[in-house]
Amino acid sequence: MSTHSDSAHVHAQGHGHGHAHGNGHDHSDVDWEAMAAVLVNSGELQLPVLCRTAARLGELLGPEQEVRRVLDVGSGPGVMTCVLAETFADAEVVAVDGAPALLDHTLARAERLGVGERVAVRHAELPEGLEGGGLGAADLVWSSKAVHHLGDQQGALDALAGTLNPGGLLAVAEGGLPLRYLPRDIGIGRPGLLARLDAAQEHWFEIMRAELPGSTTLVEDWPAMLRGAGLTRVGSFTLLLDLPAPLGEQARTFLHAQLSRLRETMSESLDAEDRKTLDALLDADAPEGILRRPDAFLLAATTVHTGVRPA
Repeated sequence: MSTHSDSAHVHAQGHGHGHAHGNGHDHSDVDWEAMAAVLVNSGELQLPVLCRTAARLGELLGPEQEVRRVLDVGSGPGVMTCVLAETFADAEVVAVDGAPALLDHTLARAERLGVGERVAVRHAELPEGLEGGGLGAADLVWSSKAVHHLGDQQGALDALAGTLNPGGLLAVAEGGLPLRYLPRDIGIGRPGLLARLDAAQEHWFEIMRAELPGSTTLVEDWPAMLRGAGLTRVGSFTLLLDLPAPLGEQARTFLHAQLSRLRETMSESLDAEDRKTLDALLDADAPEGILRRPDAFLLAATTVHTGVRPA
């Protein structure tokens, strides 16, 4: 299947639910320009976290480890690709994605930010693109919210670890916490809407995973999975995006897109009252809508798991 674009995405769930990862290779039903706009907006909202993440990866690699080639696997429109290029100034950074339209955005962004000479793109479907060392060797491999869209998650981590040069680092952003952005009682509908949306998304995610080609169940203990892939110095860190109320326009636009996707994908799991509440939140002109209400905030925790290939 194609999996992409999560590195630039703050998700409503640690799993990244409601995102347009299609099972199989058919991308024809996706409006990539609209999708790219949403992904770029959420990536730019995340820039402080992405920059801190890249800096932390540099610290974990240490000054003695040369970083000449970096892979961003499931790169989307290239927000994190460009952050990695800015952080690792001597490295070629290769964005790997299943959507050519998003790779075009990556190249344009890299040119605009002055790192175009060091950013390359590779069109590859996952997990097929990982087979046989098809991506080439790298000193740093970054992948955000992509592995959980692959049937055999351990197999994917094994393949990603296999691309590392000795002393190289694999970093996967997986897990984290569900996004929080509204009070428990928002004055419309039943209190506790976000908790019910979380439950609906967990149900959706379970079905999505079960339907993936080669779907394998395992305990999603990411550090243990990285050790299972033969990596050492395994660890995790979590970074917070904390935007208090009242939110600016960029964050509100992101939340509106987020809620729109939830309304579209989760409707069957929600009762009529919650659907009505979502519709009110999505009403661009209503004072209680997400674009205008004064109590909307944005709190997201991104967890990154890392491991090093033994020298």
